[in-house]
Amino acid sequence: MELFLFAFLVGLTVCGLTGSAMELISGRKVAFTEPYVSPSHVLRSLAATAGAGPFMLVNDALDARREGRISTVALLSCGCTAIAWSLALGIVTLAIASWMISLLGSGI
Repeated sequence: MELFLFAFLVGLTVCGLTGSAMELISGRKVAFTEPYVSPSHVLRSLAATAGAGPFMLVNDALDARREGRISTVALLSCGCTAIAWSLALGIVTLAIASWMISLLGSGI
């Protein structure tokens, strides 16, 4: 259970750092809109969504709930999706870190 919690916290940290950096650079709230996601820049959009996707999802869901476009159940569903996404992001981040350590030949 501790490994899943650690992976979730790693994913949450990566998501938060990526999303905060994107907000600082652009001066706009992170969301699934321009300048972060656009059909003309697919690779950049995929990278932004992979790194800050849970942050974007929660921002969009909270905005939609405030405007009355989604129900509380839909908001909770978005929250559960963001939690699962953060866990997956953490697992992928830890796998990449482990792979990089093995490539460098370090026996940590």
